[in-house]
Amino acid sequence: MQMGRIRARWRTAFAAADVRQDTWIGKRFDARWFDLDFQWTSSGIRRQLTFPSAEALLDLPAVKPYRYRFRACAAGAQRTLMVSDIPFRAAGQWPPMSIQQHPHVAIRTLSCGPAAAPEHALVHEAVAFWAVRQPDTVAAQHGAESITYAALVHDADRLASRLEAAGIRSDDAVGLFVTRSIPMLVAIIAVLKLGAAYVPQDIRLVPPALLSQVFQDAGCATLLCLREHRTLARSVADANILAIEDSMHRGDGVDWIPRCVPPESTAFILYTSGTTGLPNGVKVTHRNLCNILLTAPGNLGIRPGMRVSQLLNIAFDMSAWEILGTLCQGGTLVIRGDDMQAAAATADVIIATPSILAQLDRDQCRRARTVAVAGEPCAESLAAHWGERCTFFNGCGPTETTIVNTMHRYQRGSGHLNIGTPTPNNTVYVLDAQCQPCAVGETGEMWAGGLCVTAGYAGNPALTAERYHDDPFLGAGWKMFRTRDLGRWTSGGELEHLGRTDDQVKVRGFRVELDAVSRVLEQAAGVEQAVTLKLDSRTLASVLTPVGADVRQARAHAQRQLPYYAVPAHLLTLESLPLTPRGKVDKRDLLQRLKRIG
Repeated sequence: MQMGRIRARWRTAFAAADVRQDTWIGKRFDARWFDLDFQWTSSGIRRQLTFPSAEALLDLPAVKPYRYRFRACAAGAQRTLMVSDIPFRAAGQWPPMSIQQHPHVAIRTLSCGPAAAPEHALVHEAVAFWAVRQPDTVAAQHGAESITYAALVHDADRLASRLEAAGIRSDDAVGLFVTRSIPMLVAIIAVLKLGAAYVPQDIRLVPPALLSQVFQDAGCATLLCLREHRTLARSVADANILAIEDSMHRGDGVDWIPRCVPPESTAFILYTSGTTGLPNGVKVTHRNLCNILLTAPGNLGIRPGMRVSQLLNIAFDMSAWEILGTLCQGGTLVIRGDDMQAAAATADVIIATPSILAQLDRDQCRRARTVAVAGEPCAESLAAHWGERCTFFNGCGPTETTIVNTMHRYQRGSGHLNIGTPTPNNTVYVLDAQCQPCAVGETGEMWAGGLCVTAGYAGNPALTAERYHDDPFLGAGWKMFRTRDLGRWTSGGELEHLGRTDDQVKVRGFRVELDAVSRVLEQAAGVEQAVTLKLDSRTLASVLTPVGADVRQARAHAQRQLPYYAVPAHLLTLESLPLTPRGKVDKRDLLQRLKRIG
């Protein structure tokens, strides 16, 4: 019997007990038919090795837990094993010298998040890791239904095999028009294993005409749906339609091996509303996702044994934080039904927009250890309320920068909430109109750089060129994204969000930031949330919650804090704010209400 050896130079564990970052060590195992000696490096090398039996290699006890790193395929009379490394900017190269030596203090000392190495480079690879490590652990629960990690990967392999037979290849787009469910998770993992991108939409909430537009714009050839929605799906797309459940709950084996997928592959295409009202498909890669989901603080401390609620619309980027952030770290996803509170009440981690979180009863969420919000401005009172019981994070970042690219851990009793600092391997620049760095304390537009920057808009190179620019600070092929968010660096080295460039309006000839007016109103006694809108060229109006908020006191507070032209002429109180299907404040609805009272 011969002894083979794997030599690995890897950023993460090839065999968790044996490998350390950037070290050379050996892992020995019995091999009767060949000697194996290869290396992985962090420079993005892909090797092709040929052996008498690649399948036998994959079944070795030392290799089997990591077989998802390999791809066996036919190569004449022999078998070929594809070994794919992660093209990743090594942590030791972050930040680059161009940042460290930049003459502007904000760029040099504040713009870069810390260096960190994600444990995995592919989303489905991380899920497969837990399927081997804890096969019988419940990966997700939806009412009385549940699925283990082993069953999730098994069913995903079966569905991936069907998709492959239907002609789906790497870099294809697959429509995922579903509702919250366990089959939804199976479909996500199956599509990722093929190296394809899923295009998520809630089939019950989105008008059929818009679903058809998204399906066509993304270039989808196949649509995945639930059995109950098959008829509706046929009215949306004249294409191959597969019911996800047909690949589930079958005990027979699956002779299918995941493809070798590069980390720069698109994982999903998420459609935003767009400033013109037409949807824009943002291509989010595996590298983008693993960088935020598998490094702190974006990982939110999720680990096996922890439950994470799934409250948000699948077409909203923050749902990927819930879903993939849980499954990539061995947690249990609690998928909501009609009762959102019931799911949150059993969760250790809650991820939501501030508007959704404001609807939850904190006292019923006794298990909650960590709460993270993003997607819209958060009132300091909401952070203080939840921060009394658990760790509270406030994040910021558009879909184009992968869920969030800044995070702030709220300190109880601080009386101050901001959007924090850049997340690992990412940058934020506060720039003026000429794209020059602003001084600390000076307001400018925030641009985002680093590994958070997505791959652009699907089928729209002109818009991609307009919003994604070469990064002059990181250089060397990096891109930065124009967020259209206003911000400034504080003297403490954190970022304050000061609204959107498109939230700046002119009232009586003066420029006013609507979010800044709302923040002042939220500081008034008894006010939990405030939204300010422009009614006409001379008039602002605000909506406050709860319905019992003292309007006179709120107006007096605004008059003390704001110039006369920025004080809202009308104040309306509601018990809660109306929300869009994605869980954000429905400003169109509010504007209609305000115009009726104006």
